[in-house]
Amino acid sequence: MQDYNTRIVFLGTSALGVVSGVIGTFLLLRKRSLLSDTVSHATLPGIALSYLIFETLFGNGKSLPLLLLGATLTGLIGMGLVVLIPKWTRLKDDAALAIVLSVLFGLGISLVTLIQQMPTGNSAGLEHYIYGKAASMTAMDTHIILAITLVVGLITFLFFKEFTVLCFDTAFAESQGISASRLDLILMALVVVVTVIGLQAVGLLLVVAMLIIPSASARFWSEKLMTNLILSAILGAASAFIGVFLSALFPKFPAGAVIVLTATTIFSLSMFLGTSRGLLVRYLAHCQITRRINSQHLLRACYECLETSGAIQNKSDTSLSYEAILSRRSWNQAELKRLLRQAQNDQLLEQVEGKRDEQRGENFYRLTDSGWGQAQRVVRNHRLWEMYLIEYADVAPGQVDRDADAIEHILEPQLMSQLEDLLHAGRYGLRVPTSPHKLEQKAAT
Repeated sequence: MQDYNTRIVFLGTSALGVVSGVIGTFLLLRKRSLLSDTVSHATLPGIALSYLIFETLFGNGKSLPLLLLGATLTGLIGMGLVVLIPKWTRLKDDAALAIVLSVLFGLGISLVTLIQQMPTGNSAGLEHYIYGKAASMTAMDTHIILAITLVVGLITFLFFKEFTVLCFDTAFAESQGISASRLDLILMALVVVVTVIGLQAVGLLLVVAMLIIPSASARFWSEKLMTNLILSAILGAASAFIGVFLSALFPKFPAGAVIVLTATTIFSLSMFLGTSRGLLVRYLAHCQITRRINSQHLLRACYECLETSGAIQNKSDTSLSYEAILSRRSWNQAELKRLLRQAQNDQLLEQVEGKRDEQRGENFYRLTDSGWGQAQRVVRNHRLWEMYLIEYADVAPGQVDRDADAIEHILEPQLMSQLEDLLHAGRYGLRVPTSPHKLEQKAAT
């Protein structure tokens, strides 16, 4: 960091990471991720044409502003073709993206090959715009990136509400008098500008990664758009900073590729550890839901065992044998034993002391007070939903148990209240309605 050029590269690439993360967030939400890839490839013929024209006429083909101007023009042309081809023809967006990308990139490769055959072609250094060369950044490059970062940040601040509506509900934006096509053009123009300024750092082949990967990583940490924007900017800057640092430690590795690999590492960590959509959080939530559903199945099985035996109606012995519980659902023995241990740990079931099936070596169980309350609520909700399906969805009583079983676990209290009003279930009070079908035992496995 003591070297001036090193500080320039760190500052320029970090600013590029910030602006790429911000614009990439909207690009990702608009489901236009591949557009940035097409635009970046479309910049190559502009760079080559600009070099050819100014080298031939003025002998100054390596001027960076002129090369970037050419890249911007062909990038805008490529973006326009992607928008217009689906409107003028019956081709879909993906076909338009593939056509524009391949044709313009092929044209660019042809022009670069032609330039390399010129006397000054080998020293033109145009291949740096394909693969990127962050180490060649100058103070002027960094100043340009910083200026564009400020401009893009200001435009994003001014149009934040409009961009948000555009990304989430284009029809609503049109109904509010917001011109979706005009906003789309502004957003796409910003994508072109960010793509062009990223060419020198990471190259046209990898600049799409700077736009998409940080914003995709941020989606694993938050559902809020503003938080996503801030996180995308931070992750983009961190990817660029760490990538340039590693590239400085290992000079044989190109900075652009190391930046993208660093961003990919951050993406992988976010995908597993993200607090909003990360795989670990989703796995734990799935386990929690599965545990709750299995517990509710066990409580309903216990209640229906007592109901079919007449123990509830006669207020007689409410102990349950292992075999009776096993016969209520298609459990295997290992699964049921695990559920019984879980219910005892949750203090929903307890073993009956002094009562044991000596022939099978199994204990008897009884619902605790807490288990009774939860079992009554689970069975009541199940039967109200069955009654609704029979009365309003014409589901046959013989089939309604399975259909109710699939949805009863996600019924919210507000929905249950509406269901009770609809079915006039208040007449039951807190009692459990009678089953609308015959309770049958399932085959044990």
